Amino acid sequence: MSAQSITRRPLDGTAIGLMVLLCAAWGLQQVVIKVTAPLMGAVLQAGVRSAVAALLVFGFAAWRGTPLWQRDGTLRPGLVAGLLFGAEFFCIFVGLGHTTASRMAVFLYTAPIFTALGLHVFVPGEHLQRGQWFGVVLAFCGMALAFADGIVSPSAHGSTLVGDGLGILAGALWAATTIVVRGSKLSSAPASKTLLYQLAVSAVLLLAMALAAGQAARVEVNSLVLASLFYQSVLIAFASYLTWFWLLRQYLASRLSVFSFLTPLFGVAFGVVLMHDAVGMRFAVAAVLVLLGIVLVNRKA
Repeated sequence: MSAQSITRRPLDGTAIGLMVLLCAAWGLQQVVIKVTAPLMGAVLQAGVRSAVAALLVFGFAAWRGTPLWQRDGTLRPGLVAGLLFGAEFFCIFVGLGHTTASRMAVFLYTAPIFTALGLHVFVPGEHLQRGQWFGVVLAFCGMALAFADGIVSPSAHGSTLVGDGLGILAGALWAATTIVVRGSKLSSAPASKTLLYQLAVSAVLLLAMALAAGQAARVEVNSLVLASLFYQSVLIAFASYLTWFWLLRQYLASRLSVFSFLTPLFGVAFGVVLMHDAVGMRFAVAAVLVLLGIVLVNRKA
């Protein structure tokens, strides 16, 4: 059966409940990375995270008897998805060194807008209607206003432009990964196989970059770092992503992606409460525009 012939369902109660839980977990992730960055290099964190999660996914697939080695046309898109996935997390981890967790959450989770646009172009049955196009315009206006806010009102630690730009790029890369999954034979592959491609390829890429940068020699291992790696590897990169790819196989991808408008809300809230991020009026308006845009894109025709 081809990837395009599989019927995806609209969101139901199960999908909505899982997405709320996933969004809360993903929203906290930026804070966790930011807190442990001084103790362990950002790229090394990302690489270890992917490597540990890849081993877990491989074990899970073996336990379930999931076929991983047959020739099913997924190798090329799997490698592409893995490279995109690794590049996305390079941008996130490095970008958090140049911007706040709250700002990264808003910029990263513009991904649903990029996803909806890409699916509209490349995947049959995922076309946007007029009202949804208005949502796209609103979201991009909010993105521009938030980016301008970093120029006019830099944070206490300096300009956020580099980090903000990396956040937007990470969102676009995330969208590209979703589109590759949906528009290729990965769409009908087991969720664990789809995830394993991304984790394994990104682990090799990120660990090589971290070692080349000498980050392995500057690690301070303590309970905070271990707890962070557990959260990122086991709860996020293993459990939450496996759930995400299962959802992608069952439900309309554009609906799932844009439903994640809750994630930047959680991200900003966690950043303000736990990291004491300052959120000015200009950035608050920008975040509202982005969220409204995502909500409009999520509306059914």
